[in-house]
Amino acid sequence: MKKMLFIYNPNSGMGLLKPKLSDVLDIFVKAGFDVTVYPTQKYHDAIRKMREYTEDYDLIVCSGGDGTLDEVVSGMRLREKQAPIGYIPAGTTNDFARSLHISKDILEAADTAVNGVPFACDVGRFNDDHFIYIAAFGLFTDVSYETKQSMKNILGHLAYVLEGTKRIFSIPSYRLKVTHDDKVIEDEFMYGMVTNSRSVGGFTGIIGRDVVFDDGEFEVTLIKTPKNPIELNELLGAIVMRQINTERMYSFRSGEVRFESLEEIPWTLDGEFGGVHDEVVIKDEKQSLQIMVKEEALEKISEKGKKN
Repeated sequence: MKKMLFIYNPNSGMGLLKPKLSDVLDIFVKAGFDVTVYPTQKYHDAIRKMREYTEDYDLIVCSGGDGTLDEVVSGMRLREKQAPIGYIPAGTTNDFARSLHISKDILEAADTAVNGVPFACDVGRFNDDHFIYIAAFGLFTDVSYETKQSMKNILGHLAYVLEGTKRIFSIPSYRLKVTHDDKVIEDEFMYGMVTNSRSVGGFTGIIGRDVVFDDGEFEVTLIKTPKNPIELNELLGAIVMRQINTERMYSFRSGEVRFESLEEIPWTLDGEFGGVHDEVVIKDEKQSLQIMVKEEALEKISEKGKKN
């Protein structure tokens, strides 16, 4: 039989996986897998498990939120031998799953994990760390990892909105030098993100809908610090309308971006705390992650599908 390691976060989301765990395992076994199950016990436990296992698994499947997937992928990138990863989203927002058309239905996602096709998507390198779909700094970036899990479980996405409203009157501002593709930008920014996703914070269409996930480039969005209420209103209007205001924002694509600042800036990677840094180099590791998706999704998410 083929061998699978199934890692899941028992505290993710609203406990959606728990009542269906038996059915999920039944799907795995019927697909011909001998399954080893591991529930994570603490923060970064999935990274530890991924780094330390010695068995020769044919497939790794994980279930939880984007943070759980981030840990599994980060651990996989530290291993010499890579294996495909299946993902059953059971978190609060599940941005990456939504972007890859992985169903939010637990059993349908489990079926995709074992009966789908592997898709080689890009992964981000953040200095010596990794992220899957977003690295960000500035306003609201601490919301995900500071919002209590119990609050997320009860209120769902509304928890992020409520937590975020506390910060609208304390806008941060960072002086940054941003270098990409022989171009240099120096300005004051309240927010910045490097993404490989069509959904950020549960909201779709902010980056655009022509994003593909295996082209070797990230979408970079930098928002200038508003100097007065008029500029702030213009910014909020552009964000609500999902438009790029070129007077208030920078938007470009690149495979490598360097951020330099005089002070250390806190970053978030896939919704989890990414440390504080005064210099960050982000590189796109093209097509370095094999993730299981539905075959019909390939045309929507791949570089080949975009060209066709």
